[in-house]
Amino acid sequence: MSRKLTILCLLLSVIAITTGFTKISDKPQTLYRVYLKGESLGLIESKRELEEYIDKEQDEIKKKYNVKKVYVPADLKIVKETTFDRNIKSTKEIYEDIKDKSPFTINGYITKIKGIETTNADGKKERGKTVVIYTSKKGIFESSMEKTVKSFISEENYNNYANNTQKPIEDVGTIIEKIYIKNKITIKKGLIPVDKTIYQTEEELSKFLLFGTSAAQKTYTVQLGDTIPDVAFNNKISTQEFLIANPSLTDENSLLSPGQVVTLGILKPQFSLVEQDKVVFREPKNYTTETRYDNDKYVGWEETIQAGVNGENKITQAVLKVNGEITSRTAIETEVLKEPINEIIVKGGKQSAYYGYGSALPSSGSWGWPTICYSVSSPFGWRWGVLHDGTDIAGCGYGSNIFAAQSGTVVKSEKMTGGYPGGYGANGEYIIIDHHNGYYSLYAHLCPGCRSVKEGDYVDKGQPIGGMGMTGAATGVHLHFAIWYGYPYRGGEVLNAMQFY
Repeated sequence: MSRKLTILCLLLSVIAITTGFTKISDKPQTLYRVYLKGESLGLIESKRELEEYIDKEQDEIKKKYNVKKVYVPADLKIVKETTFDRNIKSTKEIYEDIKDKSPFTINGYITKIKGIETTNADGKKERGKTVVIYTSKKGIFESSMEKTVKSFISEENYNNYANNTQKPIEDVGTIIEKIYIKNKITIKKGLIPVDKTIYQTEEELSKFLLFGTSAAQKTYTVQLGDTIPDVAFNNKISTQEFLIANPSLTDENSLLSPGQVVTLGILKPQFSLVEQDKVVFREPKNYTTETRYDNDKYVGWEETIQAGVNGENKITQAVLKVNGEITSRTAIETEVLKEPINEIIVKGGKQSAYYGYGSALPSSGSWGWPTICYSVSSPFGWRWGVLHDGTDIAGCGYGSNIFAAQSGTVVKSEKMTGGYPGGYGANGEYIIIDHHNGYYSLYAHLCPGCRSVKEGDYVDKGQPIGGMGMTGAATGVHLHFAIWYGYPYRGGEVLNAMQFY
């Protein structure tokens, strides 16, 4: 055989052998390709085997969350694939690739509390952030919500409302007409990554729903002489917040003992609980003051010739609360029980160089009430970590008279076109009166076009100066009334106006 023929025979043998091998290996197989975060980790023979292996290896997760099964990571995808590829990995190899890169998952419940639309200090609409909560069992969220709700509504009142056992109002009193959560809440079952905060107890979740965190709250050790209002104010929280954080203390007059440790949590509720109440109460019907002038007497002289006596009204109001805080009062009915007797005073009309300046410092009882009703919707003090630097009075009705609390000169009467340092918001209408003794009074959220005095006007105590409204950052009709020593927001010190009454 020639050399060329020998080589040709060898080549044909190799081709025959190669062709035969290719036919055997070209048969495709059905395997499973594993992807983590979109990246291929390789092929495995059995999807079920990988799932079972992960479940078997994660006993620690099962014990921690008291579950029977652990699942693959949420971002792991196992896709069936028909392939010629023979590069197959073992189940253990794939497990080792993923165990430290992505958290495994367990069955649980995913609750979403949708944020609600609010108005900021500049009058702009803002959508609240949606809160996502994970629980290991379905009932944890419902029971935690009920417990949190009872932080804002007493358990007795809540149970009476829920069981329809509230006593009707016979003369005066309060009845709850409606309770609801303003936020949209959805609950669904699903797989939860174990690196998320997964609540397993009602106590843990209730704390988060109330304070916005599960971390331990700040505490304070009671000193001799401490009262609840003092401790709350000195730590920049409201009395209501203090009582919610310390449920064993029933009201602000509860006694504190030296050495007692109390919680000072600032509330940050994760939902808006709305309570609609019908409230019936009696309140004085203010007498009005008739002022006469004697031009033989100097300005500053004053004599009362008929004492004023308040009458009495029976008021029925619709009161709206959000998370325990009154946001609006609306008068439904007013019944006059007793008419007032008006006060008549005579003032000096003769001018002097002082023109009323240099009058005595105001003292308790010398200030006139600035509205026709006495319903305080939000007192002076700290609430949710912010100082509310005035007293909110509501329930008198839109456009109802606002009166000067003391005689003095109007130094501000304007409609704001931008934010105001006090937080009354864009377009808030307000008045500031200088009482010429270091004290100033401020009246905010007045209704548009209702201001009846201008800068430079001298006003008498009890004189109408404007109307109640809700301009600026106000959620309802009310007056924000404040007394300052020194000019407001220009170095002055804001005081609790109620100390003057």
